[in-house]
Amino acid sequence: MNKWIIALSVILPTLIEVIDTSVVNVSLGHIGGSLSAGLDEVTWTITAYLVSNAIIIPITGWLSRVFGRKRYLIFSVGLFTASSFMCGASRNLSTLIFFRVLQGIGGGALQPISQAILLETFPVAQHGMAMALFGVGVMFGPIVGPILGGWITDNWSWNWIFYINIPIGILSIFMISLFIQDPPYLKRIRAKIDYWGLLLITVGLGSMQIILDKGQREDWFSSAFIVRLALISLTALILFIIVELKTAEPVVNLRVFKNLSFASGNIIQFCAFFVLFGSIVLIPLYLQQLMGYNAYLAGLALAPGGIATLIAMPTAGNLVSKINPRWILISGLLITAYSTHLMAQFNLSVDFNTVAWARVIMGLGMGLVFIPLVNMSLSGVKKEEMGNATGIFNLLRNLGGSFGVAFVTTLLARRAQFHQSHLVEKLNPFDMRYQQGVSVIMHTLQAKGASSALPPNGILYERLMRESNMNSFADAFFISTLILLCILPFTLIIKKAHKAEGPVSLH
Repeated sequence: MNKWIIALSVILPTLIEVIDTSVVNVSLGHIGGSLSAGLDEVTWTITAYLVSNAIIIPITGWLSRVFGRKRYLIFSVGLFTASSFMCGASRNLSTLIFFRVLQGIGGGALQPISQAILLETFPVAQHGMAMALFGVGVMFGPIVGPILGGWITDNWSWNWIFYINIPIGILSIFMISLFIQDPPYLKRIRAKIDYWGLLLITVGLGSMQIILDKGQREDWFSSAFIVRLALISLTALILFIIVELKTAEPVVNLRVFKNLSFASGNIIQFCAFFVLFGSIVLIPLYLQQLMGYNAYLAGLALAPGGIATLIAMPTAGNLVSKINPRWILISGLLITAYSTHLMAQFNLSVDFNTVAWARVIMGLGMGLVFIPLVNMSLSGVKKEEMGNATGIFNLLRNLGGSFGVAFVTTLLARRAQFHQSHLVEKLNPFDMRYQQGVSVIMHTLQAKGASSALPPNGILYERLMRESNMNSFADAFFISTLILLCILPFTLIIKKAHKAEGPVSLH
């Protein structure tokens, strides 16, 4: 079977699934207005999808063994497509949330299964190129999603952000039915169901995802709701690890972490996507809150980074078979760290090109990180365990993004308060510099013949608020740089992939 046709068959549904993780974000106001719901209520449409998605991803390998991978893949795409239609047709919030849960259940399997099929279809020497194809959806989707969602919502209606999945889903089912075959070791088998493992991972990951999504709004551990969820999640996940290590047929085989390359790769990936998703949140907030950009222009500032990633990935995919992938990975991390260092230098007079250029550098860096990281992390995993390993790998990537978003939004609020209190201490009406500042504002307004609704000291305080917020963004980017530099030693543990004669047979 032509490997490129197989690749297209699994990449199409993966792309729309990844886009759906972020496409709803910019449409929340329209959805709330249409369904007569408040913003806090509408955000459950995002949380519901992320929770169900997070639960399914790590158990995808087990489900593929139980039901047969091709059969389960067709079911997942079918469920995702049908629930997308029902989401668009929803006329009240509870119905929309219910079908978003089903959409997340259907979509959760698409990333790990697609990655496993690509790694089996392409020879080891071409794994870099295979992961470049897979990375198009994983890396580009979160950037395209908000822009696409905003455009569709403004020009059509929010319902169409779900309806556009339907033709792609139908085409994907048709292609999978024709071109995908299960390898012998993944034919449907009878397996003892690990009920405790399923229960504990559902409760543990579900609670964790709700905490990450709602924590900042609930003021984290000041909220009894968040404290209870944290205790439930921690207890469930600890018990899950104990149960899975003692069970003969676990729903998630954690023993794969004995492979040091796989374990180190997951740490690097978690931290890299922690920074990437954090920056995707930080830059639009910075541009809209402090620089006066609208949502569309803020999205355009992110777009060049996505294009740079699309260029970097095929380049990295070609290079991993020619030079040591470790050096490509290290270069990618250093380039990404340099981009966050540039972002930490942003100020209140930065122009569009400066922001876009920093995003381009980050896009190049992340493109160089993703391909060799996947190539080396999964190279030592047995083909029978590939579905299980890709499930864990994709889960930790998504969790890295969720933790990154939760961290930066909390850090912005906390550091803005810190800088505000620090700067306010210097606003003394009897201080000469304060009086000079007020005088300069007065003269500026008089020279321009302008008037302001705020008194001069109010204008000065408004500037202080903007400066304190600017400093908090700089802090977040600076910490991102430190995180990337701190994970560099883990690159020395990952081993180079071994070459093979050809692809794993799918027949």
